[in-house]
Amino acid sequence: MDCEHTFFSGHAVRRMFERSIAKSDVMEVLKSGEVIAEYPDDRLHPSRLMLGYISGRPLHVVVAIEDQSQTGFVITAYDPDPDLWDTDFRKRRPS
Repeated sequence: MDCEHTFFSGHAVRRMFERSIAKSDVMEVLKSGEVIAEYPDDRLHPSRLMLGYISGRPLHVVVAIEDQSQTGFVITAYDPDPDLWDTDFRKRRPS
């Protein structure tokens, strides 16, 4: 994902702290991760769910993109729960 600027919401910062997720890890997912879901109708700006691996650790990052300025807003980051996601962490398991 190529953005001019990337900002982190207060929610994202709190969750990253609670989950021991470094800003550099999130930036790496944004730079080289894979988009696994897109949410074009999200409030304020379209967003996407990205998957990346940091030293073998799967990481999901939700980021909203403001198209005109190409600004990214990190909404949250988390370790995907293996009970909720398929083994490759790309698709949710059926409920």
